[in-house]
Amino acid sequence: MFNNQDLTTEMPGLRNFARRLTKNHHEADDLLQYTLLRAMEKKHLFQENTDLFKWTSKIMYNHFASDYRRKVKYETKYDPESYLENESIDAPQEKQLELNSVNEAMKKLSFTHQEILVMICVQGMSYQEVADCLEIAVGTVRSRLSRAREHLQELLDPLD
Repeated sequence: MFNNQDLTTEMPGLRNFARRLTKNHHEADDLLQYTLLRAMEKKHLFQENTDLFKWTSKIMYNHFASDYRRKVKYETKYDPESYLENESIDAPQEKQLELNSVNEAMKKLSFTHQEILVMICVQGMSYQEVADCLEIAVGTVRSRLSRAREHLQELLDPLD
């Protein structure tokens, strides 16, 4: 018999095996959880001098194979979810045009304004992180960002 601590030492290897089987992180986590629960439930069937990883990976593989057969037989025939997941939907034309105009306006900004907008608005960096990265004061970051936003808005709405 094994203890639960032995199972935790096998988790990284089992997680990798689950990811290779499912090719999906969320499904791999579910498969790992099922495997660990099943191993704890069937602990009494574990034979001494057996490799714990091999035993648990066999549980994982058997469950994965059974689940896969069930999905192929039932879900793919009647459930449109698998079909819908494979379909991609482009952004509506209006959003695509808006994005293109923002990209064009960004090209017209100075490098300093582009840099500050990308760091804060796209990468989500804090003012302090940007200040440290560019080796400037936080107040300078705020004023550059304000000017960059104003200039970008002017380029996007020239009639105002």
